Amino acid sequence: MTTCGYIIMNLKDSKNIVLACIVEITDDEIKPTDEMSLIGKDATLDSMKLVELCLALEDKAADLKFEFDWTSETAMSKSRSLFRTVSSLAEEFHVQSQNAQ
Repeated sequence: MTTCGYIIMNLKDSKNIVLACIVEITDDEIKPTDEMSLIGKDATLDSMKLVELCLALEDKAADLKFEFDWTSETAMSKSRSLFRTVSSLAEEFHVQSQNAQ
């Protein structure tokens, strides 16, 4: 659904976008889950793949007519980071898409 040039998406759509980006950047070698850790000792992606994921999400956001900012001060904070899990990243992607409308 679109409105004023923006594509409206729900949280499930955002999760699917993040999951698809992970599959794409890992050449389908990783089967991501909602609670997969993205930072910390249990992180599934290395730092280069995490950057690739963020760049892929920037591209998806541009396609959806909003800017995805993954460089905030809290991005790498273990307790508040948008990178804690796939779900937390998807939630932030969704929030930013809604704020752009």
